[in-house]
Amino acid sequence: MQENIRNICIIAHVDHGKTTLVDHLLRQSGTFSERAQLEDRVMDSMDLERERGITIQAKNAAIHYKDVRINIVDTPGHADFGGEVERILGMVDGAVLLVDAAEGPLPQTRFVLQKALERGHRIILCVNKVDRPECSDGLRTKEVVNQAFDLFIDLGASEEQADFPIVYATARAGWCTTDPAEVPALISGEKKGSLQPLFDLIVSTIKPPKILEGASFQMMAANLGWSDFVGRLAIGRILSGKLTVGQRAYRFGVDDAGKELTEGFTVTKLFRYAGLLQTEVKELNAGDVGVIAGAENFQIGDTVGGEESTARLPRIEVNKPTLAMVFSVNTAPFSGRDGDAVQSRKLRERLLKEVRHNVAVRFEETEVPDQFRLLGRGELQFAIIIEQMRREGMEFMVGRPEVLLKTENGQKMEPLERATLDLPEEFASAVTRMFQERKGILMSYEAVGTHSGPSGTQNRVRLEFDVPTRGLLGMRTKYLTTTKGEGLFSSQMVGYTEWKGEMLHRSNGALIADRDGFATEYALLNLDDRGLMFIKPGVEVYEGMIIGEFNKENDLNVNPTREKKLTNVRAAGSDHYEALKGTREMTLERCIEWIEQDEWIEVTPQNIRMRKKTLKGNSRSIVRRTDD
Repeated sequence: MQENIRNICIIAHVDHGKTTLVDHLLRQSGTFSERAQLEDRVMDSMDLERERGITIQAKNAAIHYKDVRINIVDTPGHADFGGEVERILGMVDGAVLLVDAAEGPLPQTRFVLQKALERGHRIILCVNKVDRPECSDGLRTKEVVNQAFDLFIDLGASEEQADFPIVYATARAGWCTTDPAEVPALISGEKKGSLQPLFDLIVSTIKPPKILEGASFQMMAANLGWSDFVGRLAIGRILSGKLTVGQRAYRFGVDDAGKELTEGFTVTKLFRYAGLLQTEVKELNAGDVGVIAGAENFQIGDTVGGEESTARLPRIEVNKPTLAMVFSVNTAPFSGRDGDAVQSRKLRERLLKEVRHNVAVRFEETEVPDQFRLLGRGELQFAIIIEQMRREGMEFMVGRPEVLLKTENGQKMEPLERATLDLPEEFASAVTRMFQERKGILMSYEAVGTHSGPSGTQNRVRLEFDVPTRGLLGMRTKYLTTTKGEGLFSSQMVGYTEWKGEMLHRSNGALIADRDGFATEYALLNLDDRGLMFIKPGVEVYEGMIIGEFNKENDLNVNPTREKKLTNVRAAGSDHYEALKGTREMTLERCIEWIEQDEWIEVTPQNIRMRKKTLKGNSRSIVRRTDD
């Protein structure tokens, strides 16, 4: 039975075409009828995934090719969601490594590939987007294949793993080939192509799942689901035995204190995947990816056994968090206007729920009863969690991300990251200076050829910096501004380094409202030369609310509600129209990057505001300090 099963995942950097490839695999396998109306990127089921164009949560699908059942797991490409990746790799026996034919392997590719190679998985290299103009002569594509081989060797791949098969594809058009000489004809349309070469490679290269013969049922819950009809669902790969509906089974988990527990339950429903849907079955067999219902307390990392004597599997281990963020009850003057002004109990319950579903996130109490700390991987991961809570109608506040330090032999250590930057050569000196100011060390400078960009043909370079995680906080927006939106930025944690000393998070102070009221155009025009505004006329403000960025180092308390005094005396030219030089729209990510240690982000379903932790102007200093 397991000889006809293949379990694979798709590994790729953000925006290299992973979800698009899965779309066409589903279509061409005959999983959907010809009349079925399919939208693009069907695996991106969350609203946030569709809006941002990235995969956040790992998801399952299954297709049939000839007489083989192929279970596919779509894994996130961003290192901030590494917890999703690490638990999903235990469900599969091989992977398709998707690499952009122009950009080549990037850091997040390296991160996931390293995890897959450590588990001994066989890899198929799929060089995607070979129809890009930069790859027209085929030279760049050959370079990318060589870079991929170097990456395999660098990551310690075995001889068998380094001898990987290669397909050249344009996922958007739904074709691939193992022969690079066929690429021009497929691009021009002279030859009709499909994804059959990739299907054949998956069947021939990826081994069937290993199972323990004669053992009782055993499965690791690597993912969770929910059904309105049967409740909590445990999703995972069956390592041995079989399970039937109505059978007595056991959940081997841990309680909130980390103490082992065993819970017996009756299996109420069993499912497996057909395409993207869960179809009900009477039994699940070893080697397949299945879904179990019957216990309300399933948690990721639990072992599900068919007998009480079933051995516990080691719980899923993920890399330790590097950042922490404080979540607080909303204490701002406008609390409760837009959504639910949640009490500390509700906020705590919601954060604990997130921890149960996401193994890469941890929860900690603080000394303040209505504030809690969430530990995670990166700013993007926190932004996604905050946005999800906001869309649920919750109001709360969050503080600036803090880097988690540790002490070794009495020496203070901080996380170190390898930042990889792909950018036009003309911006290289400005970007180098910017990263060196953040204690970054240039490790590599490489020309990556000529690319076609929005501003025409340009020489591009790839820089690698070793920079403390502290130095990367708030860098993404500055980097994109410096490179005029044409730079690629990604990073991966490489370990810990000695504390690099004090570092100013941002060079400019804040413009802070010194009273309650509505911002007027007259007041904002008079403040325009003091800095850059974050609000527009008519916005309601309160004392302590941040309304802009001061163009000097310290903070400045200002009156944004001042009105023009009316008079019957008129002078020539006094009433001509003036406009604000411009305002900066502060998105959630920008706010997270911008705020300092003494500031909060106030998050509501309708608004995102920034404020000082101490609202009263006469109770706080306007002098800013560097990191402690």
